[in-house]
Amino acid sequence: MGDEDVVLLDFWPSPFGMRVRIALAEKEIKYEYKEEDLRNKSDLLLKMNPIHKKIPVLIYNGKPVCESLIQVQYIDEIWPHKSPLLPTDPYQRAIARFWGDFVDKKIYDLGRKVWTTKGEEQEAAKKEFIECLKLLEGELGNKAYFGGENLGYVDAVLVPFYSWFYAYEKCGNFSIERECPKLIAWAKRCMEKDSVSKSLPDQDKIYDFVLHLKKVFGIE
Repeated sequence: MGDEDVVLLDFWPSPFGMRVRIALAEKEIKYEYKEEDLRNKSDLLLKMNPIHKKIPVLIYNGKPVCESLIQVQYIDEIWPHKSPLLPTDPYQRAIARFWGDFVDKKIYDLGRKVWTTKGEEQEAAKKEFIECLKLLEGELGNKAYFGGENLGYVDAVLVPFYSWFYAYEKCGNFSIERECPKLIAWAKRCMEKDSVSKSLPDQDKIYDFVLHLKKVFGIE
């Protein structure tokens, strides 16, 4: 199956878009990247995702697929020839999907609270954020990747947030590595792969973006 008609509507700091970039890179699928201005969304974005009007949107042969977890699974199913992301065993697939869902429901919102709040609210967010990362460390165990010996679905879903960790640490005045050294070692291992390192922006660039957002939102 060809890859000549693959388009990704995205926004560079989006950890959700990074997931899709990683999955496409793992599969070695060439695609057209279209950067969206979320303050002035394109007609194509509004047409392809009329329900949520959000990025990322993966378009394959003119047909849109929305929501990053669904997109990563779709990519794995459409291009099964290389670098399988989900396990073949049904139970292990279910477990991987569970942890992907866990990341989706917890990490972004808690990370956002770390840089948008202060005082007791921020401390509570930091505490729950670290607790969630420790649960993920427990699931990782002694494996090289969540996918075992190879980067898999949960790795692709979680590692984009590594690009945001520095911003969380600076805004929250805490060290993720001190609390979760095994998870940071895993993230650095992922970053040794071109599919990851070329899909994630520099942490300093994300931090500058967060500082810009804080200024725009009037967050001191």
